[in-house]
Amino acid sequence: MEHITLLIGIVIVTALVFDFTNGFHDTANAMATTISTGALQPKIAVAMSASLNLVGAFLSVEVAKTISGGIIDESAGIRPEVIFAGLVGAIVWNLLTWLAGLPSSSSHALFGGLIGATLVSVGADGVHGGAVVMKVLIPAVAAPVVAGIAAMAATRLTYRLARNRDEQETAKGYRAGQIASAALVSLAHGTNDAQKTMGVITLALITGGVVAPHADPPLWVIASAGLAIALGTYLGGWRIIRTMGKGITDIQPPQGFAAQTGAAATILASSHLGFALSTTQVCSGSVMGSGLGRKGGVVRWSTAARMVVAWCLTLPAAGLVSAGAALLADQGDWGVAAVAVLALGICGAIWAASRRKPIDHTNVNEAPEPAGVVTTALQAVTPPPAGQTVPAQEAAGPTTTANGSGAPRAKAASLS
Repeated sequence: MEHITLLIGIVIVTALVFDFTNGFHDTANAMATTISTGALQPKIAVAMSASLNLVGAFLSVEVAKTISGGIIDESAGIRPEVIFAGLVGAIVWNLLTWLAGLPSSSSHALFGGLIGATLVSVGADGVHGGAVVMKVLIPAVAAPVVAGIAAMAATRLTYRLARNRDEQETAKGYRAGQIASAALVSLAHGTNDAQKTMGVITLALITGGVVAPHADPPLWVIASAGLAIALGTYLGGWRIIRTMGKGITDIQPPQGFAAQTGAAATILASSHLGFALSTTQVCSGSVMGSGLGRKGGVVRWSTAARMVVAWCLTLPAAGLVSAGAALLADQGDWGVAAVAVLALGICGAIWAASRRKPIDHTNVNEAPEPAGVVTTALQAVTPPPAGQTVPAQEAAGPTTTANGSGAPRAKAASLS
């Protein structure tokens, strides 16, 4: 076995930087609904999520094996430069979508980056097409649909079971349930997403001859990946938390509980099977399903459409960036240095742009955009569940209540 070279060390550091961006990019997956409903204070929520992400990183290595030896053929002449270029593409796409507040998939950014760089440097023989289809593309399509349907059914069942009970009492119980389900999502996120970085680092170690082919990630790799994603999670991706918590639908505690429980079950099942699932897509699908499942709840389809577009662009966009980086990195040491300088410049520019309109724990629960014409119209004709308080700004002016009495909305609000 060889010692870790400078280039492999650079790849490891870059992989941990990606893991860090994955942490703050995907914090919304676990904590957005809990923060938006007030079940936990923002800082407490991200601290809890960070701790459980770290614990989850130690629970399994199945997804890491999928990355290190499933999607990319480690025996096809993959060099550390290729992995470095793939990571650069993933990091740049993560930061661009974070700046836009779009919960895109960090997982697919990583896959796209590795695939794009491998195709340029090695060729199609370096990519296992069957594994990409079975363990990446099919889950990418199926997971948000399955999670959305499960969350919609769970939300409807939840409201049906609680329809004759006091709203304030049930809200307390659901908030406690939200905290527990958010903890489960955080644990699942660490189990699935931290392993992807473990797989990349292990792949770099294999290509450099540091560890044997098909080896499990060393303990230090597991620990460093878990710490990096936990640190990123603690800092909080407030822009994406705002989109997930307020931009897709107006979430109430029962919805948050249903969405998070369904998402956690889906992610943990996929981790057990070795599917490198996008936790972002699962949680986004669950939030949309919970919006459809509540009577009177309306999904903001304009936001949802932008998210879906970002999902579709993630693989090819990250792949194109990584392909360009791989072409430059293949020129030798000066090419690798040029890629590093360009990446640092792009990341710095994105960070500077984000400071123009900063979002943090103090303003994360502000609505990201006003409701559109379609959303407003649907909310006007679809009454909320019985007993639900109508927002004060909607209380002016008469409207028809859920029982058809024709009472002014202000009265209905005061009686609920």
